[in-house]
Amino acid sequence: MFEFLAGKKVGIDLGTANILVYVKGQGIVVNEPSVVARHNRDNTIVAVGDEARAMQGRTPGSISVIRPMREGVIADYLTTEAMLRYFISLITGRFNLVRPEVMVTVPAGVTSVEQRAVRDAAEQAGARRPAHLVPEPLAAAIGARIPIGTARGNMVVNIGGGRTEAAVISLYGIVVSESVRTA
Repeated sequence: MFEFLAGKKVGIDLGTANILVYVKGQGIVVNEPSVVARHNRDNTIVAVGDEARAMQGRTPGSISVIRPMREGVIADYLTTEAMLRYFISLITGRFNLVRPEVMVTVPAGVTSVEQRAVRDAAEQAGARRPAHLVPEPLAAAIGARIPIGTARGNMVVNIGGGRTEAAVISLYGIVVSESVRTA
């Protein structure tokens, strides 16, 4: 009866090159580049995603087209937050009563400071608190329908736009992982 109060369940793959947004029951609803165009004077956001990428190399000096993610982690916090806000508002609508429950992927080898930055950016962008973080190799294994709950090791190699990760997954966890900031 009050299912609309539960909010949406959203998964976000916040990558260096692209951002993917999955909504439970709808599948992948956003697959756009992690690019933002903003005014240099007051840092207001002009465009996000495909629209910002189309502006690359065609903007006046007062507008910068930037990629707020580098090597799989946040390089520009405020711009990443604005990008997340834009994509979350696409899903929830402008006047959302209930914040969505959000899971965001993070590289397996990131520091606690980098994890905190991703969590804070998602929460400030409109996600319900607490925003959940999922290691990218684990999310990739689940997406590939690998049986991660078995007592057998499964190797996953995730080649992203800014980082390459290899991990062995067993019993719903990462046994060992290695990450290289090269893609």
